[in-house]
Amino acid sequence: YDKEAISSSAELSNAERNLAQAKELYNSGLSSARELKEAQNDFLIKQAEDKRAQATLKLNGGNNNGIYTIKSPLNGVVIEKNVTSSMQLRPDNDNSLFTIADLSNVWALINIYESDISGIKAGDEVNLAVLSYPDRAFKGKIEKIYNQLDDDSKVMNARVNIPNPGNILKPGMMATAQVAARSGIDLPVVNSRGVIFDDNKNYVLVLDSANKVSIRQVEIWRKIADKVYISKGLKAGDRIIASKQVFIYESLKN
Repeated sequence: YDKEAISSSAELSNAERNLAQAKELYNSGLSSARELKEAQNDFLIKQAEDKRAQATLKLNGGNNNGIYTIKSPLNGVVIEKNVTSSMQLRPDNDNSLFTIADLSNVWALINIYESDISGIKAGDEVNLAVLSYPDRAFKGKIEKIYNQLDDDSKVMNARVNIPNPGNILKPGMMATAQVAARSGIDLPVVNSRGVIFDDNKNYVLVLDSANKVSIRQVEIWRKIADKVYISKGLKAGDRIIASKQVFIYESLKN
């Protein structure tokens, strides 16, 4: 469009000069009225063509300085640019110049290990942490679970929808996800620091009403982040020791 507008402007200027010369020649008696009329008609045609070319250029965001304003059909952020300075833009090139994305809500693709598949469902709440904001948790929900394990990593993927006010989360960021899995039963939850693994078994140190410490074997249903769900060996209200527990455990065992 820019090339066409420049060409039409040049042709209009040339037609304007020809018309001026034709008027001088006609007034001097050196040309006929027909020749003057032809110059006038040519000027009017070139003038109309230039108006059309300039209107087309303006409609497509350009101006006579060769600058184009490209308007996106949607609001968002430029996440990919496929154009560089001095790059020639051709009408037969169908590749997009820019990629625009609405980042007010983003997706996170999380990995689910095979041992956790049974306890995770669509709709479960997810807390995500990213390195850029270590003290902030981003809450979302599992929107879709891809029911197929990757052949290499042996994990199943799930898509999490996350509100992203202020466009803080960026495409390509790495995140750690914690899923609040639903078991359908109420289980005691302890901090993983309070569980002692010894001889292929799990133990906790329980403090009774008389403040006496005893070793109790437990069975773990699931571990999510630093939380351990106990399926056997503890009940609600039991008090456990989670500080210097290894030292106390070794003392009691011996």
